[in-house]
Amino acid sequence: MLDIKFLRTNPDIVKQNIKNKFQDDKLPLVDEVIELDKEYRDAKTRAEFLRSQRNKISKQIGMLMGQGKKEEAEEVKKQVTDMAEELEALSVKETEYEAKIREIMMVIPNIIDPSVPIGKDDSENVEIERFGEPVVPDFEIPYHVDIMEKLNGIELDQARNTSGNGFYYLRGDIARLHSACLSYARDFMIDRGFTYYIPPYMIRSSVVDGVMSFAEMENMMYKIEGEDLYLIGTSEHSMIGKFIDTIIDEKDLPQTLTSYSPCFRKEVGAHGIEERGVYRIHQFEKQEMIVVCKPEDSKMWYDRLWKNTVDYFRSLDIPVRTLECCSGDLADLKVKSCDVEAWSPRQQKYFEVGSCSNLGDAQARRLKIRIRGEEGTYLAHTLNNTCVAPPRMLIAFLENNLNEDGSIRIPEPLRMYMGGKDKIEVPS
Repeated sequence: MLDIKFLRTNPDIVKQNIKNKFQDDKLPLVDEVIELDKEYRDAKTRAEFLRSQRNKISKQIGMLMGQGKKEEAEEVKKQVTDMAEELEALSVKETEYEAKIREIMMVIPNIIDPSVPIGKDDSENVEIERFGEPVVPDFEIPYHVDIMEKLNGIELDQARNTSGNGFYYLRGDIARLHSACLSYARDFMIDRGFTYYIPPYMIRSSVVDGVMSFAEMENMMYKIEGEDLYLIGTSEHSMIGKFIDTIIDEKDLPQTLTSYSPCFRKEVGAHGIEERGVYRIHQFEKQEMIVVCKPEDSKMWYDRLWKNTVDYFRSLDIPVRTLECCSGDLADLKVKSCDVEAWSPRQQKYFEVGSCSNLGDAQARRLKIRIRGEEGTYLAHTLNNTCVAPPRMLIAFLENNLNEDGSIRIPEPLRMYMGGKDKIEVPS
């Protein structure tokens, strides 16, 4: 959410930013919120004047009564009563204006970083860099579900019977591999100085409003019936929410956290849920990174975060690339974002396995996350990034570590989490 003072003094910048995000339907909102803000400030100024006048003339009542000027005192009382009624009406107006302004400001997108490429949608995202040499073996790579089924590692029909499409049972060595990837990611991030957390898996609506846009919420979040609670779509939601309405001393920054959680998503939209596969599903698990820092440090932390994901995948010999998200592909709260994509030998192309985002002070403004410095308090910057999110990550892992006989190589970093195994064999 933007600072209303910034919007008031820079309406053209805000409008151009809206155009750069190809959201021209929101352009009228800028003028509307400026007019509402003027009316709100006028009402506030009038209320402050009336309070000061009321205080002055109220003192006259006792003096007039003491002088026996009862009629004049009654006239002053009437003025005080009229002022009180007008103040009450102004208070109602102020509340209405404030609520409407906030409602509109929650919809106007954040100002994107100047380095973000301008484009309508994800088809116009820009490749930044590749890491590792993509390899296509001289044998056919089956679909990831077929690989898992050959290893007795997945049960989709049974999950469909219990829960519907978008769910799965993992079993045996594939389930263990899934957990191994998460355990390794946890230790990988701890070794990089991040504090490990397991957060709440449900959050209140006030936190949801603070961490994401309304459109994202509608397409992602599951509401708990009869409760002011939502299932989290990512642990970023809980972890940023942890700082709601807090003031952090500069000496305690940056806050660098890594969190594990299951994630629950409706996945409403154009992509839909896969009937057979685990790429786009309702439930998965993730190891996340979260940073709360000073504004001048957020660019540095953004680069460090996405590099952590690249380093994690490269330590498992999985080729990856980074892709800069264009303006039209950025969620409204984001200043800048890039995807980390893993190589798929079967499809002979890259696909998304993680996303790194700098949200500037947008979440901090909504949740009142402030920093105490020598010259007063100011808003923090927040960032988040995916370290690993199986089972999607398993697709890349299985395809890049598949042997011709159907067995799976286990890279050295994962072996301690797999009981020392260096291979998953096909059951006889």
